[in-house]
Amino acid sequence: MGSSVETLEFQAETRQLLRLVIHSIYSNKDIFLRELISNASDALDKLRLESLTDSSLVDIDTTGLHIALEVDKDARTLTVRDNGIGMTRDDLVELIGTIAKSGTAGLLEKIKESKDAATAESLIGQFGVGFYSAFMVADKVTLRTRRAGTDSGTEWESDGEGSYTVQTVDNLPVGTSVTLHLKPADSEDGLADYLSESKIRQIVKQYSDFIRWPVRMATERTDAEGETTHEVDTLNSMKALWARPRAEVTEDEYNEFYQQISHDWLAPAETIHMRAEGTFEYEALLFIPSQAPFDLFSRETRRGVQLYVKRVFIMDDCEALMPDYLRFVKGVVDAHDLSLNVSREILQHDRQIRGVRRRLVKKVLGALKTMQAKDAERYAKVWAQFGRALKEGLVEDTDNTEALLELVSAASTHDPEKTTTLREYVERMKDGQEAIYYLTGETRAMVENSPHMEAFAAKGYEVLILTDPVDEVWVDRVPAFDGHRLQSVAKGQVDLDASADGDQDTDAEKAQREQDFAALLPWLTTTLSEQVKQVRLSSRLTTSAACIVGDAHDVTPTLEKMYRAMGQQLPTVKRILELNPAHPLITALRTAHDNHADDPALAEIAELVYGSALLAEGGDLPDPARFTRLLTDRLTHTL
Repeated sequence: MGSSVETLEFQAETRQLLRLVIHSIYSNKDIFLRELISNASDALDKLRLESLTDSSLVDIDTTGLHIALEVDKDARTLTVRDNGIGMTRDDLVELIGTIAKSGTAGLLEKIKESKDAATAESLIGQFGVGFYSAFMVADKVTLRTRRAGTDSGTEWESDGEGSYTVQTVDNLPVGTSVTLHLKPADSEDGLADYLSESKIRQIVKQYSDFIRWPVRMATERTDAEGETTHEVDTLNSMKALWARPRAEVTEDEYNEFYQQISHDWLAPAETIHMRAEGTFEYEALLFIPSQAPFDLFSRETRRGVQLYVKRVFIMDDCEALMPDYLRFVKGVVDAHDLSLNVSREILQHDRQIRGVRRRLVKKVLGALKTMQAKDAERYAKVWAQFGRALKEGLVEDTDNTEALLELVSAASTHDPEKTTTLREYVERMKDGQEAIYYLTGETRAMVENSPHMEAFAAKGYEVLILTDPVDEVWVDRVPAFDGHRLQSVAKGQVDLDASADGDQDTDAEKAQREQDFAALLPWLTTTLSEQVKQVRLSSRLTTSAACIVGDAHDVTPTLEKMYRAMGQQLPTVKRILELNPAHPLITALRTAHDNHADDPALAEIAELVYGSALLAEGGDLPDPARFTRLLTDRLTHTL
């Protein structure tokens, strides 16, 4: 037997806020069921906890706690029922009858100023009004509840407009039921058929699969003979592996879960299971895949880390939890102290989330470092798949530069069959060698055959061979490793004699060379002034006649092309032409210039020397037709 119905008016500001929630805030209407199941799960958690500490509740049996979904197609109702802690009348008025009673006016003002649905949703999320998302799909909501340890229950009902009713109801079971009187399905309004078993299953699977309590629903099955049977199915798996101690989870369970969330048929290369306790508690279960997805370097690729709050799914590819260069990492992070309605915008500015991100990144990089030390073969395979992405971190993540440099694995002239780490390179450095030498290029063959490599090969210096596009960027951003600067063999002055083994040129010999070429070098600098800013003698060439180098801080031609391809206009960078003073062509050119400085053919030969050097490094000729004509004429004159 119940009491008379009491009708209460929503406050004006609360009514405005409710209207926003119903009509304009949530873009995904499916989340109403997530919100109601989450509320029910909280009620079950509270009952289990209070039954352990409240003497008046010790007789309550908590072994059958569950959430039930009930569909009545004739009445067009969907009910979410739990046998949890329940609410008193005062609880109802406090928790549901009044929305965001503190700060509502300020919130409304911010929403009006935002004029943006995404921003509005993020603001709403801070006030915990998810229950009212039910009105997106329902014309009326009836809530019946009875608090554990009390004798009578309460019914709350509203159409989501100006008022709600409250009355006392006898003979209610302990717990809460929320009955939604559903609006008709309407594709234009985004209203699915929420009475459909398949739709309900899909929503529960997506958002509430790992809720610790069973979510059950009565179903009908018709066999081939037309016989109908009724059964109760549990819709969620309840297997939140991340919430279990690692010692209790088998490798098969980890692999199965990874394949479920990643849609990858291979087992992961590494599993990272962690739990953080303290001021901000969370669990994380992360996986480093064995194989890169086909779209790893596509702009549309999605990051792999999902965000849960208390086992309730919130969002895929949570950008706030993992930097872009670790976008290949799959897994889940389950936070204990976030609102279910938390938005991407809130996450990006949340200090605690930034702290979680820092710890996750260090954990992933640490796992890769451990793999590198303990299983070099497995690490080599992982680096081959994800090294290019990891090197993006050397550009983006200055806080972890040292950790990332330790992970870098690169081809080098030391061993054509294996890559090397920077640490291994440093251990092999020659006595007196100060720099880590490298050369970037499109392919290993182009780098190995580059004129810039000749002196280094002749004197036995190891050179890193960097052929990923990102290499052009990070080597300029990272000044040194373990106290040794990174030096391009195609930039700046190179003098290997000072520290090389074997014969060294004396100062007198160097001075004599400079004197021998004193007339040719300035003439060439003037003749080729449109192409180069200087012509000088080289100490890096042994067999080639000439090469083109940049100043120590010049942008490389490849990087210049990359920037231009991205629409960034850069001033043309003139480079330096270096000549091999021992090459027959260069000595013949010097002699010809010394004897016939006014011969117009010398200028054409100068162009051919420059063009040949440009081609040797894989560059593009400014005028291929002219170069071909000059070369043909020269060849003709020699026959």
